[in-house]
Amino acid sequence: MNKQNGHTTAAVRISPELNLFQETVIRLLLFAIYIYFEIKDPFIRQINPDEMWLYKNPRTDSYVPLTALYPSVFGFAAVVFLVYYFRTGDFNDFKSAWLGLTLACSLNGVITHSIKVAVGRPRPDFYWRCFPDGVMNADMVCSGDSRTVMDGRKSFPSGHASFAFAALAFISCYLCAKLHVFTERGRGQSWRLLTAGAPLLAATLVAISRTCDYHHHWQDVTVGSLIGLVEAYLCYRQYYPPMESRFGFLPYMGDTKSQSTSKTKSESPIVNSDPDSKMLLGSEDKDNKWT
Repeated sequence: MNKQNGHTTAAVRISPELNLFQETVIRLLLFAIYIYFEIKDPFIRQINPDEMWLYKNPRTDSYVPLTALYPSVFGFAAVVFLVYYFRTGDFNDFKSAWLGLTLACSLNGVITHSIKVAVGRPRPDFYWRCFPDGVMNADMVCSGDSRTVMDGRKSFPSGHASFAFAALAFISCYLCAKLHVFTERGRGQSWRLLTAGAPLLAATLVAISRTCDYHHHWQDVTVGSLIGLVEAYLCYRQYYPPMESRFGFLPYMGDTKSQSTSKTKSESPIVNSDPDSKMLLGSEDKDNKWT
């Protein structure tokens, strides 16, 4: 509630229009493009016999398989978003959080896998994919399963690393804003920083695991992690103000209607004093339910 010239105004927020159908179609299109690059054969990069030592690491199972990574990440996101929703009742935030996360993940699939196909870098265990019997012929013609060989040529960048950072870094940004890590309210309270940073540690461990199971080179993991980080931040900022903003915990998407009451019949608008935010004053009470 704000008072100005004797008038009391309970302003909600100024927000852009949201076309949910359009946003859904965009994500479905991105997912379709991702599937296309996922099944497309990569560029066949020439491998000289004297560099084959780079690709002679043993074949092992993934320490973090996709069947565990995807449910874990989306399950964790659901818990975080639902906890905030049940404590605040802010459905606009719940909707914006899922829109941002799904945009980051679907966009990541397109960017990462299109680069994989274009580069065609062999994985560290490519030798054993190409020559499962351990015998390399002079013509360098692979004798292994064709799909296994093609997948072995999609090392750069790491899809596990980029996905982990795209999703978990988004959640980390979300927690930073909700816990006021970078505002005057949360500064100096280390538990807030550690809580918000925990998803980044999880993403880092997922990325490192890809070098431990010999599925990626360190360059693949490094670039994949950077791609995911950039995507996470850009997609987060599509739906939320900067994390250091005093209104960073509120999404851009919200009610465009502002209700006001006045002691007189005239009304007076309130000027937004925060240039980084699309919000108006009067939203602090909702935030108190979270922290």
